[in-house]
Amino acid sequence: MGQEFSAVPETTKPENLSERSVSAVADYIKSGKARKVVVLTGAGISTAAGIPDFRSPETGLYANLAALDLEEPEDVFSLPFFKENPKPFYVLAKDLYPGKFHPTISHVFISLLATKGLLYQLFTQNIDCLERAAGVPPSLIVEAHGSFASQRCIDCKTTYPDDKMREHVSRAEVPHCEKCNGLVKPDIVFFHENLPSLFFDRRHMAEEADLVLVLGTSLTVHPFAGLPDLAPVEVPRVLFNMERVGSLGSQADDVLVLGDCDTGVRQLADALGWREELEAEWRKLVGDEEADRQLKGSSKRQVELQDEVSQLVHDVDKVLHVHDTSSGSPSPSPEAQAKKETAPATQQELQQSGPASVEESVETTAGTEEVKLPGA
Repeated sequence: MGQEFSAVPETTKPENLSERSVSAVADYIKSGKARKVVVLTGAGISTAAGIPDFRSPETGLYANLAALDLEEPEDVFSLPFFKENPKPFYVLAKDLYPGKFHPTISHVFISLLATKGLLYQLFTQNIDCLERAAGVPPSLIVEAHGSFASQRCIDCKTTYPDDKMREHVSRAEVPHCEKCNGLVKPDIVFFHENLPSLFFDRRHMAEEADLVLVLGTSLTVHPFAGLPDLAPVEVPRVLFNMERVGSLGSQADDVLVLGDCDTGVRQLADALGWREELEAEWRKLVGDEEADRQLKGSSKRQVELQDEVSQLVHDVDKVLHVHDTSSGSPSPSPEAQAKKETAPATQQELQQSGPASVEESVETTAGTEEVKLPGA
């Protein structure tokens, strides 16, 4: 079970909750006071699906890419680097593309909120499209860092057919625009790119929430990270995550459920009396075999994720040709060396010049992730 925790002194009484607990949150929802539930998600809600996260210290994709001869591990998701060499991205995209992964019970819980008319807006840092696959209406989703749902030419902006995109990705081949022959890129937000206008158009909805649920994000990438603080101070905020993040836990009606997202969501579903319905909908959607796989111990999933990330990095390494196979030691290519000498970009500069993109797909562990390429 997730561990309930708060940094607020016990003497500070909540304004809208009877106490700082999951059961009190459930009572608040059942009372009818939560009619505009805003949900914020990051990579942590997708790790049980088998999607590698980006920022966790050991299994994170960035940590593993750091072993390669890149100026920054994030370069693979940097627009300038993509323009110079798009192949590494498409090597990764082959294994991260939607269709290979299935929604977790956390995704289905959000869909259930929508079915019951309680979901006001979902803001996600993930690009894996699993919210859509779980049945959350697209009209209620803001994919803050974009997604693999569409793609277009980076030059003339002409959209590219879905079927042809899938064919290219399946072969790890770079697609080119049928109109101008420019590079085609999925509509995910790379470094040096702006967030979708929809994010800014709907950001006010966080201010109108009467309940905020935050699942599996480290809240390190702005402006997404500032969304929880837009809600009125008296509005209950519930964090399902491996660790405390952002300002969560500092207000009287904050509830922290520390642990993996799926465990915390099941705890809330139990308190709401939705558990049987939730489990049935999830198994109907993903099938018993996938459901049982996701229910395996987190330690087993960690080993599988590490193996997958290692293979992904190996594939990228082959594309970059960064190792001198004769000596067995790292040896940067002339192109990579020239890049090091001319590119001043640091991680800080990248984030200043444009919001990070595919990241929340993860952030730190099974409950702390964010743009997820498969997301956060």
